[in-house]
Amino acid sequence: MTRSLRRSLPLALRVAALFALLATLGTPTLHAGAATAVEQRLHYPPARTVDQVDDYHGTKVADPYRWLEDSDSPASQAWIAAENQLTRSFLDGIPARERIRARLTELWNFPKFTPPFKRGERYFYFNNSGLQNQNVLFVQDGLQGAARVLLDPNTLSADGTVALAGLSISEDGRLLAWATADGGSDWVVWRVRDVGTGKDLPDEIHWSKFSDAAWAHDGSGFYYSAYDPPAPGQELQQANYFQKLFFHMLGTSQKEDRLAYERPDQKEWGFGGAVSEDGRWLIISISQGTDRRNRIYCQDLSQPGSTVTKLLDDFDASYSFLGNDGAVMYFRTDLEAPRGRVIAIDSDHPQRGSWRTIIAQGQDVLGGVGMIHDSFVASYLHDAADQVRIFALDGKALGQLELPTLGSVGGLEGMRKDSEVFYSFTSFVYPATIYRYDFALGKSTLFRKPEIKFDASPYETQQVFFNSKDGTRVPLFLVYKKGLLRDHSNPTYLYGYGGFDIAMTPGFSVSRLAWLEIGGVYAQASLRGGNEYGEEWHQAGMLQNKQNVFDDFIAAAEYLIKEGWTSTPKLAIGGGSNGGLLVGACVNQRPDLFGAAVPAVGVMDMLRFHKFTIGWAWTSDYGSSEDPQQFKTLYAYSPYHNIKPGASYPAELITTADHDDRVVPGHSFKYAARLQAAQSGSSPVLIRIQTRAGHGAGKPTAMQIEEQTDVWSFLVKVLGARVDGGT
Repeated sequence: MTRSLRRSLPLALRVAALFALLATLGTPTLHAGAATAVEQRLHYPPARTVDQVDDYHGTKVADPYRWLEDSDSPASQAWIAAENQLTRSFLDGIPARERIRARLTELWNFPKFTPPFKRGERYFYFNNSGLQNQNVLFVQDGLQGAARVLLDPNTLSADGTVALAGLSISEDGRLLAWATADGGSDWVVWRVRDVGTGKDLPDEIHWSKFSDAAWAHDGSGFYYSAYDPPAPGQELQQANYFQKLFFHMLGTSQKEDRLAYERPDQKEWGFGGAVSEDGRWLIISISQGTDRRNRIYCQDLSQPGSTVTKLLDDFDASYSFLGNDGAVMYFRTDLEAPRGRVIAIDSDHPQRGSWRTIIAQGQDVLGGVGMIHDSFVASYLHDAADQVRIFALDGKALGQLELPTLGSVGGLEGMRKDSEVFYSFTSFVYPATIYRYDFALGKSTLFRKPEIKFDASPYETQQVFFNSKDGTRVPLFLVYKKGLLRDHSNPTYLYGYGGFDIAMTPGFSVSRLAWLEIGGVYAQASLRGGNEYGEEWHQAGMLQNKQNVFDDFIAAAEYLIKEGWTSTPKLAIGGGSNGGLLVGACVNQRPDLFGAAVPAVGVMDMLRFHKFTIGWAWTSDYGSSEDPQQFKTLYAYSPYHNIKPGASYPAELITTADHDDRVVPGHSFKYAARLQAAQSGSSPVLIRIQTRAGHGAGKPTAMQIEEQTDVWSFLVKVLGARVDGGT
């Protein structure tokens, strides 16, 4: 899922992922206005039905479009081609489309940077000159040294579909382990590059997925996680079980790699290896799907032949290793602290009675924590916006970073010996700006500010709160032009996610600016299921409580209408992955409430999602149809199964990709075919199927611009907005 497996992502890759927040603005050229909604009936490609009926604990459930799960079959390929042709004929016929595309291209085209991070005496960062399909990794010797290209993924494929999917730099800054993903797949290939010469070593690692590369202290090799090779032809669908942790010694072949840890008795366990900064400990974080809880095992690398020790084996909470002082290890945990705390555990005396609380739980949610300059740099969520506070190693508060406004902070990567740290700040109309924090001075200075052509002053952001169906108070961010009239006429895009312990915070998106320039309102709801208010907020939107998430989103839409921001014909909802599920479920439950919907790479078949690739991992949040009680919950809201024949549904643009091996495209295929067959109204139901793309990570800039052009063009058309005087 787009964000659900974030605990498996390496820190350096999360630095690279900051490019999702880096974009640009531009001068207003688009204008909103009244227009007639779409009133044409489309002739959808024929999609045969089959007599597939499954028995779930005595309940017979039809699955008439099961054949579309095999996306490579001739029948599926013919249907895909026909659907794409219909979608293209509709979208390409929208007069405003070319103006929107040109504007998005203009907005996107500016230099973007991520915060630098240091290894040895070298600094590393990513840069995109503007419209490059992939971001380029640069290195410089010292902060004042000349920057040079270390790795340019744009040279790896003509169409930009081979992306950098992971990187790890040895402690001394000499070696780079880098992973590439082809066509958006989660499968990656690891290679090693000499930072000084820019030349690759012969090492190659295949069949790795959801893995970092953790270098040994001496740079002799690295730990990584991998699976057994899937059956030929099943690379994008076969379920991923029995992950293993290996150590690769430089200069050897993968078949010689040492198995560091495995559990053949636990097919669902995943292993993330990390080496402590002092080189003494191998820390193995053991996950089970997307459950926040994990186990921590460790191995004393200073003792040759030492075995793996089970340090935290109760699977009772989340534990994130922060660092150590000898045998004393520091962790961020939510054990007995749903909003998070920092604890110290002496591995020589690991009994719970000996644990020490370093940073106690507070009123706000403690998110990421890093040990930098022999202190704890901690990011907190306060009503879904970031704050950064600094603590001494004994937990004494040392102050906090002063941030420009409500927003999100990225970067903050460093080591115990560093005297500085770099971070980015971004908000809805505030493109990522990079700051350098000097620990000795205790203050931040501007390091890099994007050169933009857009005047953000005509726009404003506010946070409001509304009550959900059960009275729960839920935050909602609103972004719009100053002076906008609340006369129910404004095209509005309501976005949500609501799952997997992930917070929706204020972040910058270049594509969103075109919507604001149209005169549209952007609304972002912080739904239950995320971690805006800690683990209790998460649990209130998972498993048997999942309906709360849909109730929150529906209540957000009702609030926007009640307060005059918009009206049903002008209101669109959107979300991706788990957010696509959110959109599909809400459209089924309240088709009368929305004017349009854009579910992206959504989980639409809640009875079979666990049968493909990594889908089984999501049962921690969703449950499984194999459990009789959980089946009832899932069946009650599953988007694919709750489409009602003959109902009138709002306009929909469903988006997916042929190489999505996170949420396989069969979800969207089956959902689209069934919705098209059921639609009794005149609003279009279209599906856009991107080729040579996956779940979203690493998607080339050119593809992003084309996809967002289609989304905004679709909404301009079906919501009746005007662009430069025409629909």
